[in-house]
This record gives sequence, C-alpha cells and structure tokens, in this order.
Amino acid sequence: MPVISFANPKGGAGKTTTALLLASELASKGAQVTIIDADPEKWISQWGAMPGKPDNIEIISEVTEDGIVDLIEEASGRAQFVVVDLEGTASLMVANAIGMSDLVMIPTQGSSMDAKGGAKTIRLIRNQERMARRAIPHAVVLTRTSAAVTSRALRNVQEQLWKAGIEVFETAIVERAAFRDLFDYGGSLADLDPAQVSNVEKARINAQQFTGEVLARLRAAEQMAEAV
Repeated sequence: MPVISFANPKGGAGKTTTALLLASELASKGAQVTIIDADPEKWISQWGAMPGKPDNIEIISEVTEDGIVDLIEEASGRAQFVVVDLEGTASLMVANAIGMSDLVMIPTQGSSMDAKGGAKTIRLIRNQERMARRAIPHAVVLTRTSAAVTSRALRNVQEQLWKAGIEVFETAIVERAAFRDLFDYGGSLADLDPAQVSNVEKARINAQQFTGEVLARLRAAEQMAEAV
C-alpha cells in the first residue's frame, strides 16, 4: 500500500499539520490509515490521545532509526495508506523512510529558509534514488499561505522552485484556525463547530482538494512504474 512521507529539515514548515490533514481526510473516506509519528515532538501522537480520533487511524509513536524500515514495511502490509511524519533533520532515519516511500511530500512555507530546507530534502531524495535505482516521486506543497494575497517572499520561492524544475502542488495549504484547532481539541475537521471556529468549511475544502491531488499523484506514479 502507498507510503507517503513528509520531510523538511527546517522546523515549522507545516509538515505535521499537512500529514495529519492527509491522514484524517483519507480516513474520512473509509481508508485504513497508519501514521508513523517519527517527529520527536510527537504532535500527532498527542492528537491521537485526545477524544475523536477515528478508529481507522492507527498511530505508531515508538520509532527508532534502526527500526523505521521494518515499521513501514509491516504497516504497509495491513493499512491502505501509510503516512510518515519525519523528524526535522536530514538523518539516517529520514533517508531510510524516503527510500521506502511511494511519494515524498516537502512542506514549505514562503520563505528562503524553508526553501533551503526543501532543497536539502530533494538532495537526500536524489541520493536515495541513486541507491535504490528507482525514481522516488516527490513534490513541494506550499503551506501556511494567505487565502487573500500572495506575498512577495512566496512568489520568490515559487519562482525558485519552478526554475529548478521542482514539482509543486497546485493546492497550497492555507493558514486556517481550523487546522490549528485540531491539535488543541482533537478529532477531525468535520468535528469542529463552525460557530466556534472560523471558516471550517473552507478549511475542509482545502484539505479535500489537497488529498485529491495526493491521490492523483499516487495513481500517476503507479501508472508510470507499470509502464517501465
């Protein structure tokens, strides 16, 4: 089953939020999802300990550098999707997870610091591709963007990525209070009260569009692999 890893050595890039949005949206469609929480902060594990976690989401929080390959392999044997939230460093654990992935997501905010962190991740992917002698599909997803305006810094990052030939998701993750509230109150976007949280419906549409694009990219990667 598909393994989707989220990696960026730059902290605060929106990696954990994006991983949780994908996992919870897949679960809302009825899929069995396993999240491997390899981030030392364990934000997803803390989310899972609160009320409202869907029964079809399994969270594995005891992850080691030596054991992550086995964990991913075992999880992919029982879940329809495996989502891996990686630590914010360019470590052997991150490299091993990337080597096991069907799609690597590189969450990146509209700043040069995030872009440099994303570039490190892409170099790591290139090295793993050479070792595995296979292409590892990957793309940048822009996070914490403004719903109203595109900042000068974000436009600069987008231009740098396009010039470098790096694939970028059409769907960016917009800065929404609803996404932050998931980590405060637990559950999924569908559980949030629109009377208490602003723009819940827009947040849900954003998450759904992002998940749809992930699934489309996975299908395209599978078709390409079959054609080789």
